[in-house]
Amino acid sequence: MTAQNPAAGKPVDPASLANVPRLVTAYFAGKPDATDPTQRVAFGTSGHRGSSLKNSFNEDHILATTQAICDHRREKGLSGPLFIGIDTHALAEPALASAAEVFAANGVEIMIDDRGGYTPTPVISHAILSYNKGRTKDLADGVVITPSHNPPEDGGYKYNPPHGGPADTDVTAIVEKNANRYMEAGLKGVARMPYDRARKAQTTHLHDYIGPYVADLGNIVDMALVKSAGVRIGIDPLGGAAVHYWQPIVERYGIEATIVNDAVDPTFRFMTADWDGKIRMDCSSPFAMASLIQMRDRFDVAFANDTDADRHGIVTRSNGLMNPNHFLATSIAYLFAHRPHWGRDAAIGKTVVSSSIIDRVARKLNRKLVETPVGFKWFVEGLGSGAFGFAGEESAGASFLKRDGTVWTTDKDGIVMGLLAAEIIAKTGRDPSQLFTELTDELGVPFYERIDVAATPKQKSLLKALGPEQLNIKEMAGEPVRAIRTKAPGNDQSFGGIKVETDAGWFAARPSGTEDVYKIYAESFRGEDHLKSIQSEAQAAIARVFAG
Repeated sequence: MTAQNPAAGKPVDPASLANVPRLVTAYFAGKPDATDPTQRVAFGTSGHRGSSLKNSFNEDHILATTQAICDHRREKGLSGPLFIGIDTHALAEPALASAAEVFAANGVEIMIDDRGGYTPTPVISHAILSYNKGRTKDLADGVVITPSHNPPEDGGYKYNPPHGGPADTDVTAIVEKNANRYMEAGLKGVARMPYDRARKAQTTHLHDYIGPYVADLGNIVDMALVKSAGVRIGIDPLGGAAVHYWQPIVERYGIEATIVNDAVDPTFRFMTADWDGKIRMDCSSPFAMASLIQMRDRFDVAFANDTDADRHGIVTRSNGLMNPNHFLATSIAYLFAHRPHWGRDAAIGKTVVSSSIIDRVARKLNRKLVETPVGFKWFVEGLGSGAFGFAGEESAGASFLKRDGTVWTTDKDGIVMGLLAAEIIAKTGRDPSQLFTELTDELGVPFYERIDVAATPKQKSLLKALGPEQLNIKEMAGEPVRAIRTKAPGNDQSFGGIKVETDAGWFAARPSGTEDVYKIYAESFRGEDHLKSIQSEAQAAIARVFAG
């Protein structure tokens, strides 16, 4: 298991802060080795990520990937505008400049923030969907330059097709392959023009992202109710892309909200250290959220977002930082009871490693539950069509339909999840933690934890290919096993691991894509001791497989 660093939850030592000039210099000066797997373009569930200091996120990566996206757009006949946004990581603005040079040289119409600011991931999704509504040709798509909540040294680059959500592997595999081909060829075939010309090109447009998004918020969250109830709200953007959105939201809707920190600093020196002593803008981590948690008595509810604002962290006065699974369950129970215009067939989407309290809430509501592999891409189609009323994943990412039952975003939206917490208080008079307690009084109390266990690359490969017959578990923590799965029951797609279920608990094991560990997600409805039994028996069973 991973150990907690003594610095966790404490202010960061200034000596450990990122050296931003060195980081940016390495972005432009470093030349990746296209034959080294760690330095190639690699699209995971959230695009390509890396650090210029490790030659895994350099200008060559962005130039090559952007050209590959331009090629993809031509092949698919995508001739509408491309909405492009950045977060506040140090490598975001350099990457924007590189991307603009290639997009302009390829004649792609790009939409850049008119204030020279930052654009959250959900705002890009909202912009794509708003533009494409009612269109069948000349469709828009988008790019978000962000590594999400990753440390300050990292950069990220992800593509959202016309459906507005994260690109699936049918797109990213081609983009990744062609980007690496350009890198191997020394960028031969990559069209590019000087940045000054690219910014002045007829195809480069300044776009108001804040206005349309903020104006539409009242159609998904009952902002008038939040105002009239006088809910006192604390907001911490954690120095991320939502930082300049909150004041326009406060002013437009007249809500009683305090932005506790509006600083933007690429070193993120205002953060408290995460569990491993690193800076990480993870709004679901009690260590990274220590400052806001300490303020909980000042507000009826407080919330934060990660750096691209697609995740949420909810802090209640009654119980501090909510476990992401708990807020997902509370949100589902509330929304399906207070959205009368949603269709009776609107389903609930959850990932295979999210809490089973969501299953119990779905049964209570008599709503269809669709359980998918990890990754928000699995919810895009359902949110876009209205087939899903709500979709969320265990890592504090979710989105839901507008109040009239139409699509809001097809990517995670941490901004509306925070505002939903305020609506819940305004409507019920109780905070989300109190509502969750009421739910568990009726449905049972879940004890959920994710742990990381060391594993070699060979062991990770074994785990990924593991089948039910190889694991051979008939009983777990004193209960008969009722199911062993390697595919998500909602869509019969492999989730790259294995899940073992009993009536009162379960575990799922998946290899990490970036570290030499595998992840065990486990849950019990019988208590902490039962959870520990599930975890230890899961590790023992997997160790037997590794031992051969």
